[in-house]
Amino acid sequence: MTQRDYYEVLAVSRTASEEEIKRAYRKMAMQCHPDRNPGNAEAEQKFKDAAEAYDVLRDPEKRARYDRFGHSGLQGGGAGDFDSAEDIFAHFSDIFGDLFGFSTTSRGPRAMAGADLRYNLNISFLQAAKGDEVRLSLPKRVVCKDCNGSGAAGDSRVETCRHCNGTGQIRHTQGFFQVAVPCNACHGTGQVIARPCPRCTGEGIVTDVRELVVRVPAGVDTGTRLRVRGEGEPGVHGGPLGDLYVVITVEQDKRYQREGQNILCTQEITFVQATLGHKMEVPGLDGPLSLEIPRGVQSGSLLRLAGEGLPFPGRNQRGDLLVEIKVLTPTHLSEKQIELLREFEKAGEDKPLEKVKRAAKKIKKAMGID
Repeated sequence: MTQRDYYEVLAVSRTASEEEIKRAYRKMAMQCHPDRNPGNAEAEQKFKDAAEAYDVLRDPEKRARYDRFGHSGLQGGGAGDFDSAEDIFAHFSDIFGDLFGFSTTSRGPRAMAGADLRYNLNISFLQAAKGDEVRLSLPKRVVCKDCNGSGAAGDSRVETCRHCNGTGQIRHTQGFFQVAVPCNACHGTGQVIARPCPRCTGEGIVTDVRELVVRVPAGVDTGTRLRVRGEGEPGVHGGPLGDLYVVITVEQDKRYQREGQNILCTQEITFVQATLGHKMEVPGLDGPLSLEIPRGVQSGSLLRLAGEGLPFPGRNQRGDLLVEIKVLTPTHLSEKQIELLREFEKAGEDKPLEKVKRAAKKIKKAMGID
């Protein structure tokens, strides 16, 4: 199914400001809100589409990736997936509190999504090149098993707060306006516990250690964010779990210098090898690679081995391996080598080709080069 352009969904220009995007979303949310369109599947879908578009365009980082790469740039940490209107209410509780406060407060304590978590993961260059499965041990807030998240101890019950009748808010009239403030008796939860659970002290949530395995795709670079859905903080009042974002840092490698998906290494050769040409092996990501050094190569030249670089994540394509040639000039020569070099120089001045070749072979043999 073709995904619609997010700017088109909200009917805004690509240069729209954050405030313009927010106003456009508020307008569409009011028009397509499920409470105002009961049983209307089309309105409900528009409501979800608008929420997905707003989730991306309100976030500067997500919006920049979307502007540059489109929907493909949001894979592995992009637009939120909203299964229902309740998910949207929880995710955008700040904006819906203004728009539909009369509707959400009448339903009792409002469900809120759990907070997202961030984990900074350092990996080696080889792990980034090949991909890997990394096991993480994370401190995480989880539902208390002693009270199953209720916060109440034993047979103690969770009761509706009498002061706010379970809404979590106390309303005060000031002139023509009505102001809602959190209830002091229940601290805005709408519920009170006669005897709190001793393990979680009535919160219904405790800190535990969570073991999970994260798959690192081949070809990732520093700054890549991997999204693990449902591994964030638990929601409040039945709200959905938050997500875990694993932020990658790739360590530098001693052999290679990285340039995007291309990798660069330096290979030293003698001036004789540079003059006559040479066949040698260079280190590749998957093992030694054969490299043909052309005759007369100059120091600083780049030789390319196509498709031997880093993979592009999610694509059947790889960068290149670039080999920078460094020609070494000998500093300690024997008398015999000096004599041969002078013979070589003299043969070059007279320019008879056979003399040059014979002199070069003598030099190569004197230096012990095959």
